Amino acid sequence: MSVGAIQVLTSTLQALLRPRRSVPIVLLAGPMLAAQYLYKHDLGAVGLGLAMVVGFLVTAPAAWRLLFPLGVTPLDRPWNLLIYGFLGAFPSALAGGIAGTELLGETFLTAGVNLAITTGLFWVGGWGLARDIEREQELQLAQARAAQLEIQAEHARLLALRAQLDPHFLFNTLNAIAEWTREDPEVAEAAILRLSALLREVLEGVGPELWPLEREIELVRGVLELHRIRDPEALILEEEINDLSGLFVPPLLLLPLAENAMTHGPRAGHKGRVQLRVLLAPLRIELENPGAFRGRRTGGRGLEMVERRLELVYGGQARLEIEGRAERTLARVTLLQPQAPPEQSS
Repeated sequence: MSVGAIQVLTSTLQALLRPRRSVPIVLLAGPMLAAQYLYKHDLGAVGLGLAMVVGFLVTAPAAWRLLFPLGVTPLDRPWNLLIYGFLGAFPSALAGGIAGTELLGETFLTAGVNLAITTGLFWVGGWGLARDIEREQELQLAQARAAQLEIQAEHARLLALRAQLDPHFLFNTLNAIAEWTREDPEVAEAAILRLSALLREVLEGVGPELWPLEREIELVRGVLELHRIRDPEALILEEEINDLSGLFVPPLLLLPLAENAMTHGPRAGHKGRVQLRVLLAPLRIELENPGAFRGRRTGGRGLEMVERRLELVYGGQARLEIEGRAERTLARVTLLQPQAPPEQSS
């Protein structure tokens, strides 16, 4: 038997064991075996009936699937239809021959026209079960393809979003630099260099699925430092960061959180401490800024983008939380199962 035939037989038997098929099979075979026993009151007759049922399950559905795979009809392969007909008639003839011996005698399933009925059940039942199994497999494949396409579409959308800085942030920064060129050229030059380095990091982060958490933290520092260039007293950065070696995250994941912290913190007039923490077991990345949390802004895409990316990469093993702490706001990303380095990812 070829490898393909073995796979078809194995998948068929597994499909027959599922409750949606096994329960109806038992409900149909049970009364037939009971009638077999009541007709003759002989356990040997029950054994013969059970052998006929098992023989049908093992051969009929798999035989139809092998002889007429999806897309092939009996009209395409009439000789295969003859083979299938022989396969259905042979077990019944064999059972009739066994029942005809003096050792067992006639039984319910092998008596007269009943033998023809069991042959018909073999043919029709094998065809019906085979078609049902293959339709189920078609549905599963279609669902898998749809899920994969949905993931790819979502990934493309998130990739496009990931490739961008917050337009408002970039617009405001460029406007500020234009103003500083007249008032303080040195500050403007420093801001241009900082923005250039920041944009370079963003562009490098567009491609890979994951990059080191160290680079992500450096990017957050870059955003915060850009806000400090003009007004060094606007914020004081405090860090509590553990060893980041071997930790990887999706690139630019924290960029919207850093921008939110600046927009609703120092940029909104709430100067003070901005705390950046990376805690382990589980991995938690926290960014806390001055300014009371007023709830999510209607129409804001930054936090939604972070949540969608966490769901895409980690499924239910990651979450984003935003909470108010008196006159401060805390954003926390928790990764219950951090991603492995790219070369170790399966």
